[in-house]
Amino acid sequence: MELDLVEISPKAKPPVCKIIDYNKFLYQQKKKQKEMKQNAVKVVVKEIRFGPNTDEHDFQFKLRHAEKFLQEGAKVKAFVFFKGRSILFKEQGEILLLRLAQELEEVGTLEQMPKLEGKRMTIFISPKKKKK
Repeated sequence: MELDLVEISPKAKPPVCKIIDYNKFLYQQKKKQKEMKQNAVKVVVKEIRFGPNTDEHDFQFKLRHAEKFLQEGAKVKAFVFFKGRSILFKEQGEILLLRLAQELEEVGTLEQMPKLEGKRMTIFISPKKKKK
């Protein structure tokens, strides 16, 4: 009959076997894996860059963009880039990032507090789960 004895679940007591066409079985497994991969959630990270002395209008403009990104379901990575001697204004950068996180409280949650890495101070904001 050109069928094979295939062990379906070897960990079960007693092990489960089926008499099926092995090539068809492999094809169905690949198809299931492909379908699961398609349904997996892809995390998109959008970046927003600030300077330590970012003006109010620029802040509001970037805030609206961050809000839009979070509503679309993407994570937001906001960072203050210090160049030259502007590293002296670390406090201003931290205040700016915390203010951004506070303004985005309705649409997103802060993942980590501002962290200085080299010349960048970074925060991550993830979107809030939508209630169904």
